[in-house]
Amino acid sequence: MAIQATAQRRFSFLRIAIALQTLTIFLQAVSAGLLLTTSYGETLHGVGARVMYGASMLYVLAAVLAWKPGGGSPRPVWQASGFLVLASIQVVLGIAHIPSVHLPLGVLMFGLSVLAWARR
Repeated sequence: MAIQATAQRRFSFLRIAIALQTLTIFLQAVSAGLLLTTSYGETLHGVGARVMYGASMLYVLAAVLAWKPGGGSPRPVWQASGFLVLASIQVVLGIAHIPSVHLPLGVLMFGLSVLAWARR
């Protein structure tokens, strides 16, 4: 019974990490709109990028913690690592000011993050 409760907590942490990542990606879309319309949008989008990247790293940590002790499938770790790679590419594209790839990649990341959250 105690093992099941521990597994449930790890599962919940993973679900929370995915939800946080999804929320931060959505907020990046909102701040991108503000970037185009307000003077403080660029600052907000830059801070949001750091928070989103941190949320992606938290997702990797949560996936490892959910997988390693229980010996389950490493699939969530690979998915979380893939998100971290996408987040890294997204940051580079944003810094390089390549919106023709940056924006569609952000939409893709949001969709994949929602899908990952729905599957957990």
